[in-house]
Amino acid sequence: MLNIGFLTISWTDILDVLVVTFVFYRLYLVMRGTIAIQIFLGLLVIVAGSFVASSLELKAVSWILKTLTDIWVIAFIILFQPELRRLLVILGRGRLMANFIRSSVDESIDEIVEACDEMAQRNIGALIVLPRTTGIRMIIETGIQMRAEVSKQLLLSIFHPKSPLHDGAVVIKDRIIEAARCTLPLSSQLRIDDFIMGMRHRSAVGVSEQTDVLSIVVSEETGTISVAEDGHLRRDITPDELRDLLRQGLNIAQKNIFETQYQTEEENDSERT
Repeated sequence: MLNIGFLTISWTDILDVLVVTFVFYRLYLVMRGTIAIQIFLGLLVIVAGSFVASSLELKAVSWILKTLTDIWVIAFIILFQPELRRLLVILGRGRLMANFIRSSVDESIDEIVEACDEMAQRNIGALIVLPRTTGIRMIIETGIQMRAEVSKQLLLSIFHPKSPLHDGAVVIKDRIIEAARCTLPLSSQLRIDDFIMGMRHRSAVGVSEQTDVLSIVVSEETGTISVAEDGHLRRDITPDELRDLLRQGLNIAQKNIFETQYQTEEENDSERT
């Protein structure tokens, strides 16, 4: 495609560079802020030093560094086992793999709906956050890390009024409860229509205003279930409606579950006018 002196660059070379760049970028995102990034940089220094020593024909230094680089793959796997696991999880959560994990997501939705239904009947307050396209690591870090598989029984235990974790929000990603007792940003809105929001509802609306999430609220006072998305709040929904909203909101296309609703309301208002 391009000739620069003795150097020939083809589309394959460009693709090769882009793939390597993407891999290193994802590794950096996974390891950023951890001690692993320092070890990774140290390994890069060793590899670079090996090339320099070979170019300058420093035989002793080159032999030592070559010995180290021969085992760097094994050392990389051992030292970065947690980070590599996180990278594979991130890749597995991509849209390409979404078709293969839909059944797991559906199972998670069923567990959440059943838990919310029982908590609503028993007037137990709850706040559940389901991230979609964007990560909410900063919010997860404000709570207690759990990394437990989601289940109805576990959610009921977390939000039991006498549980030390019942205050705050639970963050659920796919089938994993990432953290409990998380602190969410409050919405500046104090009321929506004629409904004066409490702290749970303001938190649910607030986090949906700032991030791409679905927030579920179970009211302790009224036993009603509400869902917040994009700063909008849909109140007093049934368990079946909640299941449908979650399936629509957590699908591959990330459909806006409130768009049709508000368009219909606007059309009805126009007809009335």
